[in-house]
Amino acid sequence: MKRALITGISGQDGSYLAELLIARDYEVHGLVRRDSIEDSSRRLSNINHLKEDITFHAAALDNELSLYKVIAKVQPDECYHLAASSFVSYSFEDEYSILTTNFNGTHFLLASLKEASPDCRFFFAGSSEMFGTVEAAPQDEATPFNPRSIYGISKLASHHLVRNYRTQYGLFACTGILYNHESPRRDFKFVTRKITSQAARIKLGLADKLYLGNLAALRDWGYAPDYVQAIWQILQHHTPDDYVIATGVNHSVEEFVTCAFSYLGLNYRDYVEIDPRFYRQAEDIPLCGNATKIRNALGWQPTKPLEDIIAEW
Repeated sequence: MKRALITGISGQDGSYLAELLIARDYEVHGLVRRDSIEDSSRRLSNINHLKEDITFHAAALDNELSLYKVIAKVQPDECYHLAASSFVSYSFEDEYSILTTNFNGTHFLLASLKEASPDCRFFFAGSSEMFGTVEAAPQDEATPFNPRSIYGISKLASHHLVRNYRTQYGLFACTGILYNHESPRRDFKFVTRKITSQAARIKLGLADKLYLGNLAALRDWGYAPDYVQAIWQILQHHTPDDYVIATGVNHSVEEFVTCAFSYLGLNYRDYVEIDPRFYRQAEDIPLCGNATKIRNALGWQPTKPLEDIIAEW
């Protein structure tokens, strides 16, 4: 029986990955903060139905000793590093926290695996934010990186660290460059969840308006369970490598809103108002991924169009 360790197991991707691995007879271990264990009904809501099949370990990504102890004890065959701080802020304190937590957490995990479980296969969840401001679309693994946020910078620095451990120390370490992916388990701080939840509240008479920013903004939106399948397939391949995981299709926020409200029999124009606080200028060249490499190498491809993803909400 394979043994897997997942950071960020209570999040959208971590919960779907845990389901996939349990279904494949893995012994699944999850790294969580102690307060999540103490308040499991709320903080672990995505995986409450799986709790009997998961062994939880209290540890913090910014504490190298706690990570080392967990890895030395678990001796995982596969480690999926999905946890990250992604809060968008412009204060120095928040930027410092995002950068140090994301980079140091990845570093501490890799260093601990190198010393305590060197045969473990390691997956790092990168982000399309690593590309940032681009000169061409769609983007693939050879596209130059030009991050424009602390989050993107932290992910890119971690990606380079993963490659360094692969080339310098021989670890089976991989990065998946994940574009936006959605599901009913998406956190409410994301615009997609904001749209679908507020549309439902409006339909039920619990709200009357939805405030959004730039409706013309474009995103490459995929289906989270599809992307988790890709994550798993990357660690089953015979050689470690890095892959873009995307649909290759852009949709506007307006398309998303139109679909969500239409599914409920509503016209979004009657309820949506533009709020300058949320407005962001659209990119001259949007982020849109080219997943040819993973499709050719691993046979992966997305299965759900955006309208079906929204309908599932």
